[in-house]
Amino acid sequence: MASNTLINFLEYSDREVLVSQVTQTLASDLSSSIEERRNVIFSVPGGSTPGPIFDKLCEFDLDWKRVSIILNDERWVSENSERSNTKLLRERLLIKNASDATYISMFCDALTPELGIPKLQQQIESKLPISVLLFGMGEDMHTASLFPGGDNLDKALSSEAPILLPMRADGASEARVTLTAPVLNSSRIKHLVIFGKEKRSAFEKAMSLPSKLAPISAILPGASVHWAA
Repeated sequence: MASNTLINFLEYSDREVLVSQVTQTLASDLSSSIEERRNVIFSVPGGSTPGPIFDKLCEFDLDWKRVSIILNDERWVSENSERSNTKLLRERLLIKNASDATYISMFCDALTPELGIPKLQQQIESKLPISVLLFGMGEDMHTASLFPGGDNLDKALSSEAPILLPMRADGASEARVTLTAPVLNSSRIKHLVIFGKEKRSAFEKAMSLPSKLAPISAILPGASVHWAA
């Protein structure tokens, strides 16, 4: 384990150990957050990385009725689509004990994210700040849908950013809606999970780059970074 004043970097012997220990940590963080405040918001990523964590976390005996779960970002596709992050959550996190949690959707029946965002923002605003954030990173150093070169990246990184913004980028095949950098960065507890040598190299590179080139860097201060090869 190595650390500095801003980021705590934790290295694990293998991915299975990481999944087990991060799940325990998240359960503990959620439990303590529930004790401290009436309602807790837990924000999570989509993709393949968090799936094994969700499989274990949903079994923990927490007061899930006081937890609201929201994605970091979502593709603007039907929630029944194989491309939907919501579908992943409903199959692997919002089950068993965690089925008692409230799910805050980031999709609605609107043609574009621009048309849907006003309604979605109303559901989120009163619940902020995020209590516990689990997030990931791509090899291009994006997180959520904060992509390098994204059409709304400058707005999403701004301290004046709204809660949600639409995002389109070369690295994203569909339009997306994303929580913005200030919302993600103001989370009380932050955990980044990454696997593989390529992502570790990308993480180390991001540490010295501006957020416009490495959007992940806007969310890293104060985070615990969990890595296994």
